[in-house]
Amino acid sequence: MTVRVPKAELPRELEEAMAARFGGVPEPVEVLFNHPALAAANQEFSAKVASWHAVDASLKSFAHMAVAALVGCSWCLDVGYYQAQHEDLDMAKAGQVPRWRDSEVFSPLEREVMAYAEAMSVTPTAVTDEQSASLLAQLGPAGLVELTVFVAYANMSTRANTAHGITSQGFSESCEVPPAVRPEAAGRA
Repeated sequence: MTVRVPKAELPRELEEAMAARFGGVPEPVEVLFNHPALAAANQEFSAKVASWHAVDASLKSFAHMAVAALVGCSWCLDVGYYQAQHEDLDMAKAGQVPRWRDSEVFSPLEREVMAYAEAMSVTPTAVTDEQSASLLAQLGPAGLVELTVFVAYANMSTRANTAHGITSQGFSESCEVPPAVRPEAAGRA
């Protein structure tokens, strides 16, 4: 698959910052920069989302990768795995997110978070009162609200990337432990 929207030229400072952070410029940034005001707003909101700390970073990382695996966003899985390594998260777990239901490495809370992320990501949403109540008891009101908005943001990102034809750029190739492949997602973007 090829990118469906031409890549825009980035301001030099931004291009250098992205290359320093990721070792290359992320294609979603290049595509969104066709609309500079939208790209800037997306980067600002993304930075704010990253600054929230009511929920453990690994739970949010697993939730985002669960959404990416469900939606079929290979770019999000690729960069999510890369970021997990650079944030010192548990790589053995991060690598198993695409097949979390079959893996034995996750705690009950991690499983609940990924199930919640998937339930939010299907249409119509399939979140149950029981899921919400259990996560509310474990994460608290601020945590559940943060997780919910974080998963909604992950859905926006994954769906925009797949609609734009953006696929893996190979960021995760630098990771020591390769990510698992979700069998039913093979062949998706």
